[in-house]
Amino acid sequence: METRFAPAPRVTENQLSIEVRWVSGSPVVTGLLKTVSGLLAILDEHRQIVALNESFMKMLDLDSPAEALGLRPGDILRCIHSGGEPAGCGTTEFCGSCGAAVAIVASLGEDRPVERLCALQAKMNGEDVDLVLMVRSQPIRVQGMRFLLLFLKDITQQYRYAALERTFFHDVSNMVGILLGSSELLAKEDTCRSAAAVLHASRRIADEVAIQRVLSSSRTGSYQPLWRRYTAGEILDELRAFFAGPPVEEGKRIVYPGEIPDAVVTTDSSLLMRVLSNMVINALEATEPGGEIRISIDPEGERMVFSVWNEAVIPATARKRIFQRNFSTKDQPGRGIGTYSMKLLGEELLGGSVSFASSEDQGTVFRFSIPVHHGST
Repeated sequence: METRFAPAPRVTENQLSIEVRWVSGSPVVTGLLKTVSGLLAILDEHRQIVALNESFMKMLDLDSPAEALGLRPGDILRCIHSGGEPAGCGTTEFCGSCGAAVAIVASLGEDRPVERLCALQAKMNGEDVDLVLMVRSQPIRVQGMRFLLLFLKDITQQYRYAALERTFFHDVSNMVGILLGSSELLAKEDTCRSAAAVLHASRRIADEVAIQRVLSSSRTGSYQPLWRRYTAGEILDELRAFFAGPPVEEGKRIVYPGEIPDAVVTTDSSLLMRVLSNMVINALEATEPGGEIRISIDPEGERMVFSVWNEAVIPATARKRIFQRNFSTKDQPGRGIGTYSMKLLGEELLGGSVSFASSEDQGTVFRFSIPVHHGST
């Protein structure tokens, strides 16, 4: 049989039966098959399957492991290229660029663990499906004979999200750049309030895109804060404007401080608004219809402290993980970013300190304390 990559020969049915018995009689292999939660298959030196675990069987919708014995990974995964040569998986012109085939062949040739990324095109239910698998091939000896532990992890969704994220930020950043440039020209030629408002909104959108990029990657080094001096009154006015519309619903009230301290802070207003707005949104979501939350701004020495109070109590079991990414007391997809972003942006980028206290008699208060002087003006 011809091959374009890996050796084509397969074992005889009699030899395959012997290999299956050896593997099934090995306490080590059977223990792995029962305990590994991901996808695991055992291959012989001819790259043929001699055992696989229950997770793999469920993925392939197999009733019995016997349906997979003797086949090669691409055959059982229904790779659209595996039928390109009579010997199947590993022998076609596409296999030299297949991560799974390369990992298996390299692992056999070098007798060591090899890991590769495999972009698999499979035929499932009559349709072509694109999958991304992380494949690790690990040699093991049973009865003096070498086999391979083939671990597969489906990372298709993570890969798609990463690709979408890169495309999204690239395209949106370009569009925002055009919008910002045009609005700056408009503001220079037209001094009316509408032009200034468009320029202000464009800058906020540009800042928001940059902040979202930080949140999606958790790498704060890509964002350079724009330090400016702001009075406590200016900060409070912008926060009022942010919550002047629909967010305050179901009769919930935001109580702003009656007296505003005569203080100035050097900060990045976009980052500061993101932290403060998340504090307010978090409090509003925890508040019952008809309830209220309270905002306060207080100078404390060389620091400015922003506080948001609400009557609800955070369960004791959740308090230790309140700033953990993806953790939320609400069982809904997409939660767990608000409090996490307070910590990430407020501390790592603004150099502040985010904390909270929660008790039955005092309710819950989140505090954000930042240095009055930071960066350059």
